[in-house]
Amino acid sequence: MIPRGLGIIFFRWPETTSKEGCVSIEEKVIGSTKEIFSSMVMMEISVKRVMDYSGPLNNTITGMVGLAGIYRGVLAIHIPYPVAMAITASFLGMDVDEINEDVHDAIGELANMLGGNVKTILSEKGRDIELSLPSTISGSEYSFQLDKEVDTVIIEFDTGQGQFMVEMVLEK
Repeated sequence: MIPRGLGIIFFRWPETTSKEGCVSIEEKVIGSTKEIFSSMVMMEISVKRVMDYSGPLNNTITGMVGLAGIYRGVLAIHIPYPVAMAITASFLGMDVDEINEDVHDAIGELANMLGGNVKTILSEKGRDIELSLPSTISGSEYSFQLDKEVDTVIIEFDTGQGQFMVEMVLEK
């Protein structure tokens, strides 16, 4: 079970990458996430832990983009409602007191920005990978998983107002 205030981004490691290479990609995803939050959301975040499984999501919104091309998978950011409202308020510079269209748009845009960064991490200048349009889902309890065999990394971040996770899932 994901603790209240936790968000997730999904990331799958390329099978051609060594364990040392995975650490490098992981570090780049962490760096990209921190940079986006610092420059666009105006929030400083820190890494809490790295996992390979997160369990069901509760009272959470998920923003995601699909990747197709030389790597196929999904990048998703899972953010509990209270944290999503705080992130959206900081990102848009307005008061947010409910999960509404503004929150969905903001979280979808965060997924899109992170997806764009991951695209350039996985492929030289991102030319061999296409991104889907961002989409969001939310609910009181749901699971986020793919039917195929995948490699996954989940990075949990702390905002000071709660946690969220970034997870990258790539097909093997």
